[in-house]
Amino acid sequence: MFNSPDPAILFFLFGVVAGGLRSNLEIPPQISRFLSLYLLMALGLKGGFALAKSGLTPEVAMSLAAALLLAFGVPLLGYQLLRRFLNGYDAAAIAATYGSVSAVTFVTAVQYLDNHGVPYGGHMAAAMALMESPAIVMAVVLANLVRQRDPQRLAKGIANPPVGKILHESLTDGAQLLLIGAMTIGLLAGPSGEAAMKPFSVDLFKGMLAFFLMDMGLLTVRNIGELKGKSPWLLVYAIVAPLVHASLALALGVSMDLSVGNVTLLMVLAASASYIAVPAVIRHAIAEANPSLYFGMSLGLTFPFNILIGIPLYAAMAQRFATG
Repeated sequence: MFNSPDPAILFFLFGVVAGGLRSNLEIPPQISRFLSLYLLMALGLKGGFALAKSGLTPEVAMSLAAALLLAFGVPLLGYQLLRRFLNGYDAAAIAATYGSVSAVTFVTAVQYLDNHGVPYGGHMAAAMALMESPAIVMAVVLANLVRQRDPQRLAKGIANPPVGKILHESLTDGAQLLLIGAMTIGLLAGPSGEAAMKPFSVDLFKGMLAFFLMDMGLLTVRNIGELKGKSPWLLVYAIVAPLVHASLALALGVSMDLSVGNVTLLMVLAASASYIAVPAVIRHAIAEANPSLYFGMSLGLTFPFNILIGIPLYAAMAQRFATG
């Protein structure tokens, strides 16, 4: 059931090979940004159209509740563990990165389920939107607690960054707003809107995803060097943490009797790590943290692991244990 090759994944591998060969192949940043926005818009529309058909069911409510529990639980768990061998700032930044989500990983998982005929709820796109910001908020709070006990900052009288501004940036991120807006439009437009938008949101989707994943393969190779000389424990965390977080999501999804497809996507969300939204905010909110750690780990190791191994593994585990 879960063994046919996906052209999008093959394009990701092609990007990795091209990057490894130090080819001059590259996607202009503006095009890459457009592809990212397209995928989020198409995903939001598909989710909205699906919600228009299903309505608010008990499974929708349970899935969103599970997503919120993971959004708060994963960064707390990560911080407590990382604090044992990292300073508070780096621990908070990495916990935020792994407590938030990767939209591209989620989109790839959606395409994977579509390719294998596994049904899932369109509301899972809403679950992704819900899981993006809590980790950032918690990381800022944890970092501020560390600052309050930092003797160097106290001696210099350095003020903490304004929490309100950071919250505004995390809650009004353009990509997140696009996802929510597109989902709302899909919900309001209904079946007639779905038919009208099908050439845009369905027919083009696979090609756009393949193109974007090729770019991600190039970026992965070019950023993995950030991890040279880092603690081996961080490299282990970048692979083991997704497996642990996915297992927590599996247990939660099974206990709530969610469907196989929804459990799979919940596992993917819990296992993914942000490499766009969170680093952009954390770079300013927790300037004391080392960007090469949280960015290098999420993009250099966790993202390719999830794309190549994680998604098929999570789908197989959900197929094995979920009964909803």
